[in-house]
Amino acid sequence: MHDVHSSRAAEPVGPFPHAKRVGGLLFLSGIGPRRRGEKAIPGVTLAVDGTVAAYDFEVQCRACIENVRLVMEDAGVPFDRIVDVTAFLTDMKKDFAAFNRIYGEHFAGPGRPNPTRTTIEVGSLPTPIAVELKVIAAG
Repeated sequence: MHDVHSSRAAEPVGPFPHAKRVGGLLFLSGIGPRRRGEKAIPGVTLAVDGTVAAYDFEVQCRACIENVRLVMEDAGVPFDRIVDVTAFLTDMKKDFAAFNRIYGEHFAGPGRPNPTRTTIEVGSLPTPIAVELKVIAAG
């Protein structure tokens, strides 16, 4: 068993690795939309008091998927080896349709991993983001 640290994906927001390889599986920590070395969150506009004034869910969703891709590449595991995804959304009613559409572009269909999936609505996430992905891959 060993830790995987990506030099390209956003830094974890706590004391944990991007992923951990155990046997033939790669377990990714929750992956959000931030970019490495940046405090700003793609698609998020903050008010003066630090609360979220507006967010572009599609931009966040695509940034999450890109971070997943980067962690997997840095671990030497192809994206099509994803076997399970748990998605955390902060507003299921508002964002679920967009999530399904964007998810389908990357995960479903010919040549894509087509993993099992669970989608959960949560009250909040560790930073002012609207989506986070937890991924398990074979590799």
